[in-house]
Amino acid sequence: MTLERSKKVFKRVLFSLLTITMLGSGSSLAFAAEAPAAPASFPIPALSDSFKQSSLSNVIVIGTGGTLAGKAEDSTSFQNYRAGTYLIEDLVKQLPGKQKIANVTTYQFGNKGSGGYTIADLYDLSLSVDQALQVYDSAVVTTGTDTMEEIAYFLDLTVRSDKPVVITGAMRPWDVIGTDAPANLYNAIKLAGSGKTKGFGTVLMLNDVIHAAREVTKTNAQRMDTFETPMLGALGYIDESNIRIYRAPARAVKAGTKDWATPFDLKTITKDKLPAIEIVYSYQEAGGGAIKGLVADGAKGIVTAGTGAGGISAKMSAARTEAIKQGVLFVTTTRTGSGTMYPGTTDGIIAGDNLNAQHARLMLLLSLAFSNDQAKIKDWFANYGTQDVKIDTQLPAAP
Repeated sequence: MTLERSKKVFKRVLFSLLTITMLGSGSSLAFAAEAPAAPASFPIPALSDSFKQSSLSNVIVIGTGGTLAGKAEDSTSFQNYRAGTYLIEDLVKQLPGKQKIANVTTYQFGNKGSGGYTIADLYDLSLSVDQALQVYDSAVVTTGTDTMEEIAYFLDLTVRSDKPVVITGAMRPWDVIGTDAPANLYNAIKLAGSGKTKGFGTVLMLNDVIHAAREVTKTNAQRMDTFETPMLGALGYIDESNIRIYRAPARAVKAGTKDWATPFDLKTITKDKLPAIEIVYSYQEAGGGAIKGLVADGAKGIVTAGTGAGGISAKMSAARTEAIKQGVLFVTTTRTGSGTMYPGTTDGIIAGDNLNAQHARLMLLLSLAFSNDQAKIKDWFANYGTQDVKIDTQLPAAP
């Protein structure tokens, strides 16, 4: 064998060995890439020794900004202000008498208007709340009111702890006359510290009224009593030292059981699993272009806010049929503001029960993040999206 040929043989053998080595290590790299990344860790403050020894409840206030932390143009400027300006630590320090209701610590998650947060940001917010609840007895989350109901419902569906989570904000910035911000923050801390909503999931408290995150919606652009729960009504209210709870979310019946938490454990998925989900609104002779455009833009699911009991126009219906053929999943809701959508038999369409469109979108988004199985997603909507009270009515056997 010539020297030149020996060199060629040696190169082929060396290349083969390198290929085998790379394939072997590549398989482990591929496996590592498929495994969920370790959940993010957040700089949640530790409990002080004095808080550990206190008989009061330990409450953490997680600030994200919004009108509550807004700085007004002047003290009478209710509408002209810069949201998310003041730090939550400084605002809590200004609350008089807070030491009588709870031991309060703060964590600044962000500082901007609620509409400025992405779904990926809410993923982090939910994980930070769960991390905080490993240490604290309850959590208050402050946000802007524009998309507060959506942030609240995302937390309601994803936070794993059954400790109280209260979301609050304000309709007037912190530094104007007649502001509702300090009172809302104080009462949210009081409610969280009371422990009365343990097992309720996330609740929303503004203007002294307590609402379930799943059902509440913002109904007015300006008024301080903007948040309402259509048909079903509020959970209760706060009158100074009195906290009255008159009804509870259906999931409270499952408190303390494995069925209380939803399947949506964010620690088991990465942010890139969160799909694009959109909403379309039906009206007289609505066109199908919105659905076609959203599908072309990459939407994996679409919620329809239909007329009456969820009806959509003929053009929208035709576009929906084509989108379903492309694998897009739809959820039916109503634009009326209340009413229940019941399951049908059409493939690719799920009934949204009495969820409004923006809440149904989050339920569908999380469902598709965790499964592509339509039957399983329908089951999740029926069991977690729908809060139908089911109590065992079987009487015990006579002695």
